[in-house]
Amino acid sequence: MQPLTRKLAARLARKRRHGRRGPLDFRNTVRHSLSYGGVPADPKFKYPRPAKPELMVVADISGSVAAFARFTLMLVYAIQGQFSKVRSFVFIDGIDEVTSYFKATEDISEAIHRVNTEADVVWVDGHSDYGHAFEVFWERYGKDINAKTTILLLGDARNNYHATQSWVVKEMQKRGRHVYWLNPEPKSYWNTGDSVVGEYGSFTDGVYECRNLRQLEGFVEKLA
Repeated sequence: MQPLTRKLAARLARKRRHGRRGPLDFRNTVRHSLSYGGVPADPKFKYPRPAKPELMVVADISGSVAAFARFTLMLVYAIQGQFSKVRSFVFIDGIDEVTSYFKATEDISEAIHRVNTEADVVWVDGHSDYGHAFEVFWERYGKDINAKTTILLLGDARNNYHATQSWVVKEMQKRGRHVYWLNPEPKSYWNTGDSVVGEYGSFTDGVYECRNLRQLEGFVEKLA
């Protein structure tokens, strides 16, 4: 997991590089001109050094993705040190920020136990309601999304036929740097029954099947 999260951070940082040249690097130009007899035939420019990107992870931990939820939480734990800022949120029909749970311990099992026992993620009946969870997320935390923020949404988008409130994902995309969705279900199940991943996905930079480390690596590779 750690090598993949380092690669993920590097890929997202690379996307932040400016395509244009920076200002002339006079000292570097003079130094390289010595090989041309002092003629500055090969001007050198300063390139902005990309900062580590900021990341928000919003993850479904409902029963339908119970097995994936642990994988998700391990991913969240592993990426803490790879980004300048990581904020983590979990939801079922309610949503709660759990950033502090991962920062407070070096024991992943302890962090996961706290998420499963302390996070306030049940609003009405504890069945998935992406629309309500996303709405509350936007009301509480939407103002914290900026042009440096990449948002990673994780879940199967099975919404129990509730209102999707997909406008929230659209607003995330407008305000943030990137929005990606990782879905643990096989693609053949997407948009069947109560799955609304296609509606949400239309407002993201990509939806990816992600059920194991191999597929996670494939997602990271596509960010190049």
